[in-house]
Amino acid sequence: MLQSNMLHNDTARAPFDGYSQAEESNIGELVSLALRFLRRRYLVIILTAALGLAASLIYLRITPPTYTAQVKVLFGNPKTPFVQQQSVVADAPVDSAQIESQIQLVTSKAIATSVIKQLKLSDNPEFKSPERSWLSVVRERLGLGHASPAREVDPMDELVDDFGRRLSATRLGYSTVIEISFSASTAERAAEIANAVANTYIADQLGAKLEANRTATAWLQERLNELGQQAQAAERSVNRFKADHNIVAAGGKLMDEEQVTNLNNRLVAARAQTSEILARLNRLEAVLASNSPDAASIGSLDASGSDVLNNPIMNNLRQQYLEYARREFEYSSRYGADHLAVANLRTAMKGIRTSILQEVRRLAETSRNDLETAKQRQQEIEKQLAQAISQSRTTNSAETTMRELETGAKEYRSLYETFLQRYMGSVQQASFPISDARVISPATPPQSKSKPKTALALALGVLGGIALGAGFGLLREIMDRVFRTSAQIETALNLPCLSMVPLLKHRDLKRLSPRGAAQDKGDGERTLSRGSGTHWAATNLPLSRFAESVRSLRLAIDMDPARTANKIVGITSALPNEGKSTIAASLAQLAAHSGKRVILVDCDLRNPSLSANLAPNTSSGIIDVLSGARSLEDTVWTDRKTNLALLPAVKTTRLFQTSEILFAEQTRELFAKLRATYDYVIVDLPPLAPIVDVRATTPLIDCFVLVIEWGRTRTDVVQHALHNAPNVYEALIGTVLNKTDLTAMKRYANYHGDYYNKEHYVRYGQVTAE
Repeated sequence: MLQSNMLHNDTARAPFDGYSQAEESNIGELVSLALRFLRRRYLVIILTAALGLAASLIYLRITPPTYTAQVKVLFGNPKTPFVQQQSVVADAPVDSAQIESQIQLVTSKAIATSVIKQLKLSDNPEFKSPERSWLSVVRERLGLGHASPAREVDPMDELVDDFGRRLSATRLGYSTVIEISFSASTAERAAEIANAVANTYIADQLGAKLEANRTATAWLQERLNELGQQAQAAERSVNRFKADHNIVAAGGKLMDEEQVTNLNNRLVAARAQTSEILARLNRLEAVLASNSPDAASIGSLDASGSDVLNNPIMNNLRQQYLEYARREFEYSSRYGADHLAVANLRTAMKGIRTSILQEVRRLAETSRNDLETAKQRQQEIEKQLAQAISQSRTTNSAETTMRELETGAKEYRSLYETFLQRYMGSVQQASFPISDARVISPATPPQSKSKPKTALALALGVLGGIALGAGFGLLREIMDRVFRTSAQIETALNLPCLSMVPLLKHRDLKRLSPRGAAQDKGDGERTLSRGSGTHWAATNLPLSRFAESVRSLRLAIDMDPARTANKIVGITSALPNEGKSTIAASLAQLAAHSGKRVILVDCDLRNPSLSANLAPNTSSGIIDVLSGARSLEDTVWTDRKTNLALLPAVKTTRLFQTSEILFAEQTRELFAKLRATYDYVIVDLPPLAPIVDVRATTPLIDCFVLVIEWGRTRTDVVQHALHNAPNVYEALIGTVLNKTDLTAMKRYANYHGDYYNKEHYVRYGQVTAE
């Protein structure tokens, strides 16, 4: 229920801000939060940064210097064409996997052992007794080591392990260059060992290649002898088989195959010639059949084909015929169709046609004779081809076997020649060794130490200290679950902060308001005591921040739009000692000082601290009025300056049922009388969290004000108290952040109070807030 009410109040009270305005203020708000965080936690951050710097200086002081030298080796050294041709062992392409393999080889135990023996590092004091790591010592002392205690450690193994920790090899980018680094206590020693590692690696590569060549050469020689014997045996088998089966070959082909091929080509040519002659004869016979001997025109006699056109006799006769036909047409047109000259021309044309027809018959007879000759030639070739095919079929089985033997012999001979070539290359390369790697940048003594890096160590110390300090500060921020700003109150409780009351200095209050008599005994009246400077600060210091904060609270009560009449105002807090009694007394004083009729009622029946300060000698109070033992007029105390009235509470006996007393009908009648008599009824209520008395007063109170102590009251305590008192929460008009340290507030929120400066306080005799 409380959560729903909080959401409702938040929705009703939250102002509407546009998205663009919120977006513009986000960056500024983050910067402001960061600056306030630094102002609050700068001491922790500075302290941890100083400690980090001191730790860095100690580390630089006690850590011995280390120098690192680098040598660059190019892997995949380009070879001359001669070496590439003579290489026996195939060279794998240089890729990432091969480069990584070479890096592992550089840092291998074999290279380390060879360099140690070559440079006699076992006699060097730096390498003679390598110190074990603190982790290994701890593991041995705790009995967590993997090795058996009885096992003796080889000094060479320890030396190799220390050498491996100092040695490193990396690939430079995507190139085939390997950078070998070695760390030592002196620059000269580091360069010497780095160069020795590179040279040992190159020598190892060369030795491995020579050993591989020797092994390959021996194997090739043995294999070459076997292949030579196998090739000779296969060739002898081919020759023997040819002799046994009478197989003769010319130009790589068998004689039978060559003869069949030639006859087949001749048969194709003969058939083509026969077909051509037959076609010519058919054309000539067709021309003769279509032209009768008595026809007058030449008809199709001159269209018999290319043979007729190429005949000179036919061409001559055709030209004479065409010339006579032209002249016959001209004479017929000039002299008439029956003229003697025209008749003579027609007779000559008929004779020419007869001659053409006879020539065509002669050509047809010639073609007929040629056809018979071609057919006889074709038949003869067909007989020869059939005989050759019949003869070749008898050798098919032997030919297949021979082909298989020849193929095997050729393969053995080719393999033998290949191995012979590789063997010769291996023999040549053994006398011309070349490594796949070479040094392109030898190591030189470094000019500066590699470890520890002074600038880096100092920077890490300072930055690490700053980060650690920020972490500690952030942890304190997270653990600081108390109210310090009005924004925290509005966010956590969904209630407005009506006023921020500053914390007063007691020494100044004692100086400005010295303790007087408890009461005026001159006339015997019940006069309020002004001995407590805190309770009278609102009227004694009218121009102070304290008084102005209380005025802000009264204005908020008067202008609350939720209620029409806030005559009875209850002042409570979540926990004791949060200053609710002081706020109640100050609020009542300011209201009475303005001329209003105000009564201050002390309803904290179990701990009436307000009455103890303002009416210390009273012997009767609200309990006596409720029981009827005393009248209200005989119990109320007043202040002569402000006419403020006080209905005190007296703790004579231990009360257990205070909530029932406050909920009784007599209490309601009393408050109804107070409402009718006074303009304001300010009620000092007990704390909300420890006891339930405040919940019993909700029928009596028009509105509540919750007092929260700055920097002390925890957020979860107030939320829990309001959650258990939903009726009180409904009647709350807001909160008061009491005992606020205005100087420290600047570190938590954008709070400015420059109006109340030091000159102002001195001039008017005011006090400053802590």
